[in-house]
Amino acid sequence: MLSLLIQESSTFLDWISYPPGSMIFIILMATTTALISTGLTKWLVDTGEINRKQVIKKAHDEEKAKIIELAETDPEKYRKMRKRWERLDSMIKTSQQKMSLKRMLPSCITFVPMIVIFSVVRGLFGTSNPVALSPMNANDLPLIGSMMAGWTSETPEWTALVYGYVRTIGVDAGWINFTGWYFLCSFGINTLIQRLLKLQTQAQGGMEQMMGGSKAKGMEFPDV
Repeated sequence: MLSLLIQESSTFLDWISYPPGSMIFIILMATTTALISTGLTKWLVDTGEINRKQVIKKAHDEEKAKIIELAETDPEKYRKMRKRWERLDSMIKTSQQKMSLKRMLPSCITFVPMIVIFSVVRGLFGTSNPVALSPMNANDLPLIGSMMAGWTSETPEWTALVYGYVRTIGVDAGWINFTGWYFLCSFGINTLIQRLLKLQTQAQGGMEQMMGGSKAKGMEFPDV
């Protein structure tokens, strides 16, 4: 029985050590990580409350532009509305800080275990071993291309399954290594799962707040 388990584990390790097994394994790994992260978010974070506060923040930023327009047409009403907006703004900023801490809770729980798992699996695949073939050359990407590209210094036998003959894979062959393929899968699968579980509005709201916040900072109340 023990020898059978060892043989099966050895077969599995052989299967995931080169494409297409390595490519499929990393997709499954990214899917599992995304499900755990999203599940913790659903469990620990009140996403409904976060979405409501995002709507309030967006309306609050839009109101600032309307108040600024009153500076020329109705200065007295402008001063009253400005004071009320500034009082409400301090309350919203405090609420946003608490909301950001709540959002970070799932990441704080999963950060250390994910780093350990990622390091172990990355050690299994190596830093440069090819795991997936891309239609574009990863090495052409500025700054991060060399970190994503997969290549071999020898002529592995599995290359015959792809090219029909055994060959060496260079950095310009279009292959991606473990790190690059994992992060591509993780980004895409996370987005898909968030949409399926109706958490995408949370991520979109965060981007809207960043864009809206920078726009609001650019609009200053005139002194009237």
